[in-house]
Amino acid sequence: MRSKTKIIVLHLRELIYTGVFILLGILFLTLLVILFLPEKQGEKPSFSDDVKRYVPGKYTTCLQLGEGTVDVEVVVDASCINSIQLVNLSEVISTMYPLVEPCFASIADQICESQTLEGITYPEENKYTSQLLLSAIEATLQKAALSSGG
Repeated sequence: MRSKTKIIVLHLRELIYTGVFILLGILFLTLLVILFLPEKQGEKPSFSDDVKRYVPGKYTTCLQLGEGTVDVEVVVDASCINSIQLVNLSEVISTMYPLVEPCFASIADQICESQTLEGITYPEENKYTSQLLLSAIEATLQKAALSSGG
């Protein structure tokens, strides 16, 4: 029995390429796992889960802006505010009042995240527009609120 010794020649360049490809493969697999695993649903604030504050539904309030009107729509379930948006916003109003949409988006995001009208912040230069929008949202939420006897 003769055993032949095999000699393997490895070039440093090939070792480096192999190491880089292995690292890239691991990174690619990690990214695939992160992208395709189901995400946990965003958790609502814990105070809203056990307190019934609203009558579920979609509520609107008409907001008069100059010659035109726009509706503020709030969608709520029994314990939280799901969405707040402007509906029936005409081109004329968005042209005449360019601050309405960005101010409203900022305020709506803050309210949906915090689930309260307390502590809403807005830039000083948009003070009056923001206060007008906040009062319309507050009026809409009052329509959705449970009565004190219920």
